[in-house]
Amino acid sequence: MNMIDRFLHYVSFHTTSDEQSETAPSTQRQLVLAQALVEELKGLGLSDAMLDPYGRVYAHLPATPGMEDKPVYGLIAHMDTAPDASGENIHPRTVYYEGGDVVLNEALGVVMTRKDFPNLAQYEGKHLIVTDGTTLLGADDKAGVAEIVSTMEYLVQHPEVAHGPLAVAFTPDEEIGCGADHFDYARFGADYAFTVDGGTLGEVEYENFNAANAGVKIHGRNIHPGSAKNIMKNAVLMAAHFISLLPAAETPAHTEGYEGFYHVNYCKAVEEEGYLNLIIRDHDRTKFEARKAFLQETVDYLNRVYGAGTFELILKDSYYNMREKVEPHMHLIDRALQCFEMCGVTPRVVPIRGGTDGARLSWEGLPCPNLSTGGENFHGVYEFVCVESMEKMLEVLVHLVSAGE
Repeated sequence: MNMIDRFLHYVSFHTTSDEQSETAPSTQRQLVLAQALVEELKGLGLSDAMLDPYGRVYAHLPATPGMEDKPVYGLIAHMDTAPDASGENIHPRTVYYEGGDVVLNEALGVVMTRKDFPNLAQYEGKHLIVTDGTTLLGADDKAGVAEIVSTMEYLVQHPEVAHGPLAVAFTPDEEIGCGADHFDYARFGADYAFTVDGGTLGEVEYENFNAANAGVKIHGRNIHPGSAKNIMKNAVLMAAHFISLLPAAETPAHTEGYEGFYHVNYCKAVEEEGYLNLIIRDHDRTKFEARKAFLQETVDYLNRVYGAGTFELILKDSYYNMREKVEPHMHLIDRALQCFEMCGVTPRVVPIRGGTDGARLSWEGLPCPNLSTGGENFHGVYEFVCVESMEKMLEVLVHLVSAGE
């Protein structure tokens, strides 16, 4: 099975994670792909491939003779897809992109336009795997999974390529911030690792957002609208009031680079009660803490307006910027940049406007920057991956794990 066929096979598995679940993994359907990966890795010769009770896949490829004393490098990708769009019954197709707009679903009028997605310009003359406009694709991060498995396959089939001991891990629930939960560092056994979970070919990332999740409960009071004066407390309107107090220019649609944001990603309300969910992001830790404090101040203000206990804020940190944990190991970044250049790709060090498993792994003592996969427009129906970029990433990863320290 070549890498592209492998990827297309993986996206046929429904692996959406569930942020409301309290199980690990959050959905049992992720285990179906996990078990398939175990069997595939064993079939390639990684005989110790195994699935742990929490849905994590681990496997190792022994060093080639004479390389046993080299540091153990690991490669990591996640199996789940984001809950932001459907990940079930994905119907991918490959198109040769000659420019202009890409019609994903003519019947539904779903078109990926050059105007809305100017990143298409760099893919003229290349092959793109796209969706049918009804689901996401799953390149985030099944492209990374396919690239890592194909790297292991290449090394097994080419024993003349010298490499040190290698570790592989595939995680569930990364999209809901739980990919590093229950990670077995001893079993993985790597000194350093890379997540293969980025976007455009050539990106190398070791800075990510500090991240928190905020839930806002709103307690209203309902009564017949005909007799509601000075009695009703409409949670729908109070939810709107809260949202109106957020800085309008500090949303994902208005920020880039190192700019942080507040993002309301869920809202449900009737007169009696309401609930909002937000994510808070900032690369700078001081600004991140200030954003959380602002939300608390906003809730305190609204409780003075509507009455004590009307609003409740539940804040939970998700992960932190890995930069300070990776900077003592900048040889990892130099190594990645060199491997891209060796493969004819101009690399770019960019900040992640999101997070990866590597952020939490780095904070737990496993330095773990992130590399591109070749995918674009993640978490929605306009997601695609470039075939030529995936093929180039295979070449890069082989260089990455076979190069000497």
